[in-house]
Amino acid sequence: MNTPNIVLVRIDNRMLHGQIAITWSHHAGGNLILVANDSASEDPVRQNLMDMAAPPGMATRYFSIQKTIDVIHKASAAQKIVMVVETPQDVLRLAKGGVPFTKVNVGNMHFSEGKNQIHKTVSVDQSDIDAFRELTEMGIECTIQRLPEEEPIEIMSAL
Repeated sequence: MNTPNIVLVRIDNRMLHGQIAITWSHHAGGNLILVANDSASEDPVRQNLMDMAAPPGMATRYFSIQKTIDVIHKASAAQKIVMVVETPQDVLRLAKGGVPFTKVNVGNMHFSEGKNQIHKTVSVDQSDIDAFRELTEMGIECTIQRLPEEEPIEIMSAL
């Protein structure tokens, strides 16, 4: 079984957009953006819109959470994977499913009913907090960092 070359795991509910496609993928040295999301994996219109945000020469894949777990170990060592996930619950499913990563970049979690804002771009509810707590207990470092030049903030200290 291969160990996939995952260079970044980022939670961003906007998923693939200019900031991810250019700033983060370049910063992390990625050459493949994998959007691990159940609904996006089945939505060709959404995929086409996200493909437009990808820089030239950047490959994109849209897999469900389960398909990501099932195929990630088949990735070529030449693939430097930037994985974009919508929620901490999805990240937890990936971690429990054996997807190997030790850090999660928390970029954008929109405010909505029942969520508390803990950072200018991050709002959480109890389910999010529980997922972050479990990820932290698994030894996975979760930090809020909107842009590469910003100082990362450990998520548990922000909660």
